[in-house]
Amino acid sequence: MDVDEFVRTKVLPQYRDIATVLRQLIHETAPEAKETISYGIPAFRLKRIIAVISPTKQGITFAFARGAEFEDRYGLLQGKGTVSKHVKIKSVETADTEALRYYIRQAVALNSM
Repeated sequence: MDVDEFVRTKVLPQYRDIATVLRQLIHETAPEAKETISYGIPAFRLKRIIAVISPTKQGITFAFARGAEFEDRYGLLQGKGTVSKHVKIKSVETADTEALRYYIRQAVALNSM
């Protein structure tokens, strides 16, 4: 299964546009990242996985593999883990694309370290 098929078949219809926007943001902000399915969900990989898109019944969880190391000037990162952090997105209208680009850029920078 590729990511297009995943979005078409595994993401609830009302959240597919969110997944599309997140994929576009990653392709624009980290064009070298490879899009793949890892552990059953869409993942974006450089040397390592930098982010994943996980659909839920309440929206989309956009998780960053090393998000606990991010500077979080937008205050959107959630999670109690010591490695990854995530942003929950319920609609395209509420998605802060400026903040998401900021997080993606940090994920790319940490991946090169």
